[in-house]
Amino acid sequence: MTAIEYQLAQLNIGRLAAPLDSAQLADFVAGLDPINALADAAPGFVWRFQDESGDATSFRFLDDPDIIVNMSVWVDHASLWSFVYDTDHRAVLARRREFFTRLAEAYAVLWWVPAGHRPTLAEARERLLHLREHGPTPYAFRFQDKDYPPQAAEPLTVAQA
Repeated sequence: MTAIEYQLAQLNIGRLAAPLDSAQLADFVAGLDPINALADAAPGFVWRFQDESGDATSFRFLDDPDIIVNMSVWVDHASLWSFVYDTDHRAVLARRREFFTRLAEAYAVLWWVPAGHRPTLAEARERLLHLREHGPTPYAFRFQDKDYPPQAAEPLTVAQA
């Protein structure tokens, strides 16, 4: 196996601190299009989960109406890391406590997918819940876990719907 046969999927969730149309979240909402465009143009970016409007704020997760999702696929860990910490995305990340409440459990998960695969919310949910229950493994790991190479990827177990 070579690294080119796999790409890195990521999901992160956030529980909104206020309604999306509130003054408190105005800067977050205003930044969605520019940050999404930045991601789309970033080196190593492959795909981003979105609706017809171009973002994913209409989707809810874990049966919680206040949790929104961000899911994307990247060519590798370094590309994702660079986007998150070396671009204007970092400024939004620094303000996350204004926009989201703190979650006690894992809120982000990474996993390797076959090149060309587009993960579903059901798949992402399974990976996040697996991480919460078992801790980091090749099946589902954290952003800071760089020791899980694509060759360690475990097969999908969720129906692709």
